[in-house]
Formats: sequence, C-alpha cells, structure tokens
Amino acid sequence: MFLYTLKRLLVAVPTLLGVLTIVFFIVRVAPGDPAIVILGENATQQAIEQLRAQLGLDRPLIGQYLSFVGDILQGDFGRSMISNQPVLKEVWRVLPYTLELTAAALAIGIALGLPLGVIAARYRNTSVDFSIRFFSLLGLSFPAFISAILLLLAFSIELPWFPVISEASYTDPAQRLRALVLPALNLGLIMVAYITRVTRSSMLTVISEDYIRTARAKGVPARMVIWRHTLRNALIPIVTVIGLYLGVLIGNSVLTEIVFNRPGLGKLIVIALNSRDYTTLQAMLVIYAFFIVLANLLTDLLYGIIDPKVRNQ
Repeated sequence: MFLYTLKRLLVAVPTLLGVLTIVFFIVRVAPGDPAIVILGENATQQAIEQLRAQLGLDRPLIGQYLSFVGDILQGDFGRSMISNQPVLKEVWRVLPYTLELTAAALAIGIALGLPLGVIAARYRNTSVDFSIRFFSLLGLSFPAFISAILLLLAFSIELPWFPVISEASYTDPAQRLRALVLPALNLGLIMVAYITRVTRSSMLTVISEDYIRTARAKGVPARMVIWRHTLRNALIPIVTVIGLYLGVLIGNSVLTEIVFNRPGLGKLIVIALNSRDYTTLQAMLVIYAFFIVLANLLTDLLYGIIDPKVRNQ
C-alpha cells in the first residue's frame, strides 16, 4: 500500500505543476488591465505604467511565471491587487463556509444516493425502480443556479423557513445550520442523482455474476447478498463518480454561493475576476485545482483499499 500511495503522489506532483502553468497563462490572456481597473479610466498613462511596474506586470511573461511558481512553492500566494491584503488571509476568512457547504452536500449525496441506487437495483423494472430513476433524472436535468432559485422561491419566499441570504454568524450554530440547509440541498440533490444512477448500474452488473447466484443458491439471506457482497464489489464505479463529482461540486459551489449570497471561495473568485485582480484570481484557481487533485488522489487511494488487485498493479 505504501508503494501504491507513493506512485499516486508522484503522479499528483506534475499534475499540479501543469495546473499552475495553465492557470498562469489563462489569467494573463483574460481581457482588461488591472492597473486601469485599480486607478480608473481617467488615470494618466504615466500613473498606469508606474503601477504596472509596481505590480510586476511590465516584466516578461517567463519572468512573471517563474516568480509565480516559486512563490506558490514557498506558500506565498501574494497580495490582492485591489485591497493589498494577503490573499491567504482572504482565503482563510471564507474557506470554512465553502468546506462546510461541500462536506454537507457530499454527505447528502452519499446518504441518499447509495441506498436509493441499491433499492432501484434490487427492485429492477418495478414501479419503485422507475420512480427512483425518474427523480434522479430530474436532479440531473436542472442546472445548479435554476434549482437554487426554485429552492429560494419555495422555502424562503413562499414558505419562510430558511433565510434568503445564507450568511450566518460563526458564533450562532443554529443560525449557521439554518443558513446551510438550502445551499447544501441544492448541491447535494444533484449529487444524489449521480450516485443513484451509478450505484444502480454497478449493482446490476455485479448481481449477474456467478458468485452472487451461488450465494443465493446456498441460502444466504437476500439482505446480506445485497448489502455485504454485491454493494462491496460494486463500490469502484461508485467511488469513481464521487471523486469526479467533487470537481463538479466545487464548480457548482460558485453559482450556489452567488445565488444564496453566501460567502465562500466561489464568491471570492468572481469578485477577483470582475476586478481583474490577477493575484487573487491565480491563487483561487490554484487552490481549487489543489482540492480537485487531492480529491482524485484520495479516490485512487480508496481504490487500493477497496480492491487489493488495484494497488498490486
């Protein structure tokens, strides 16, 4: 297992380096000049040039790139071009909101998606199966911002159960949980749809295997066959879709935080994009990429735990 983990880590390093390179050049080709955004359109050309020199934007791209990578490797994400505050300080301020939203959505997706997928597979081609598949298809059909607006209209406007603005005080756990419910449901229900359909498909594949039929022929209880033998051997595709969906979850969190006016990394990256804050934008994209690479790494490690044959390859 140690060698398998080491191999996965070695693969993750060049992946992160490639992401750093892509992020740097994508941010640089975005339209707009940060110096003009900061000083305003009425600023003189001399002031603009001085600010560009101060920010290092007048240097060759290769020099900017090497400085950027070197600073990131040292844990220095720079200072915001707009507020002049350390980017990491801004990140730590809103990171708990995004982490709790992602964790809550992931918990909802797994807690509901796995049993629904198992039930749909067990009662294949029955009304139960068709109902579960129908609702999972609905979950896949609505974009995150549409479902967020519908949840707001239903449970914040018509039924004032939850706040329209999801920002809550850290010192009040009840209000914080109440503000989390709708955003977490918005992301979690989409994940439920993904996990339900993949679980059903994977379960049906394993159910048709010879060893499952043998276990049934020997009189093993149906519940044990489904939950202990079938589900365990169907976990690889399920873990795969959970790992892949984490990237989608992070992307959808941007829209969710905007619709619910909730602080978080997604809202911070949109503010940085609108203000052409290169430093903050680069740092946010790197942090998002790090979380996605970390999710894929954890997914690979789970493969090795679930199936010993994977880590021996």
